Amino acid sequence: MARSALLNVMVQAATKAGRSLARDFGEVESLQVARKGPGDFVSQADHRAEKIIREELQKARPSYGLLMEEGGEIESKDGQHRWIVDPLDGTTNFLHGIPIFCVSIALERNGQIVASVIYNPIMDELYTAERGNGSFCNDRRIRVAGRKDMTDCLIGTGIPFIGVGNHGRSLKEIRYVMGEVAGIRRCGSAALDLAWVAAGRLDAFWENGLKPWDMAAGVLLIREAGGFVSDENGKDQMFDTQTIIAGNEHTHLQLREFLAKAKN
Repeated sequence: MARSALLNVMVQAATKAGRSLARDFGEVESLQVARKGPGDFVSQADHRAEKIIREELQKARPSYGLLMEEGGEIESKDGQHRWIVDPLDGTTNFLHGIPIFCVSIALERNGQIVASVIYNPIMDELYTAERGNGSFCNDRRIRVAGRKDMTDCLIGTGIPFIGVGNHGRSLKEIRYVMGEVAGIRRCGSAALDLAWVAAGRLDAFWENGLKPWDMAAGVLLIREAGGFVSDENGKDQMFDTQTIIAGNEHTHLQLREFLAKAKN
């Protein structure tokens, strides 16, 4: 596939950061016995990866802004462009030696996501998309799954952890949805879950309480793979509401209806 210069910059940043995370991931097991080591180590791995990404992106486009999970926001000088970066999505998986985590980078232009990269360095899967040019995994075109009957569908979600999120709401939603579908998966990385919807591995996905860096890259991947993405109200305000529902035309609509019923 042909990539634009901007997408090549994003791919280079993501893969370079991914290699750093892969090296650190190889040390996680030896840190499990350390009293403070694991938490501190993951923080260091996060910051190392984010530093690599920031330097690569700023070197290529110094006038673009940045919104980063760890480093906060750097205002755009050109008033149009902003990189949205999660250097390590799936931190808890990373810490426990589970190889489901990724680097996520999206480019926003005038409020619209126009390019995306999600990279899992352990599986060596690179997901890319540019607006109007389709979605790819390792340069192979991907599409959302075509299933329509929710009883055949595998649905992804996120579950809030201690001290974070509305546990009661999550339990109500899962209880309702699990009775309507073939299965529910909680993989531990929202960015990868969205990439897997784009690739047809998951038929749909929903989660509450997400940040822009969790969603931005995945939103474009799914839309360019022929899918539908909205907030819980069916609108394009995921960053504001911190909610997301994604799938194909049929699963997206039915999942929205299930979640609305779960509120009653």
